[in-house]
Amino acid sequence: MQAQLENPDQPTITSLVGGLIEDGQTLFKQQLELFKREVQDDVRRTGDVITSLVFVVAATVLAAGLLAVMLVHLLQWLTLWPIWTCYACVAAAFALIAGGFFARLWQQWQTYNPLPDKTAAALEENITWQTKPK
Repeated sequence: MQAQLENPDQPTITSLVGGLIEDGQTLFKQQLELFKREVQDDVRRTGDVITSLVFVVAATVLAAGLLAVMLVHLLQWLTLWPIWTCYACVAAAFALIAGGFFARLWQQWQTYNPLPDKTAAALEENITWQTKPK
């Protein structure tokens, strides 16, 4: 039997392991870049939503203020109660409505997560794989 000689065209174990390590580092860099871009995109979108929300809140506050004054005068005209009583009744009604909206907003806030979960998990897995002792 002939002894098999090393084929110069075949890569060595060292070059294969080196290639795997290089590929792992490249993958890690790409995942880090993807994570960075997703965070930047989320921050940009959050900024857009906040800007719109500020305008909506300002218009809503103005409309609610005018509606409250109108309701106070309507209640006073209908009941002939003192004006301070009408203001108290309308303020209590608005406080109950605001409390309901706040409770709903609080529930939504509890489930909000601004980080990109999939990329973060892949990045964490890659870090664990690369830092695991061999």
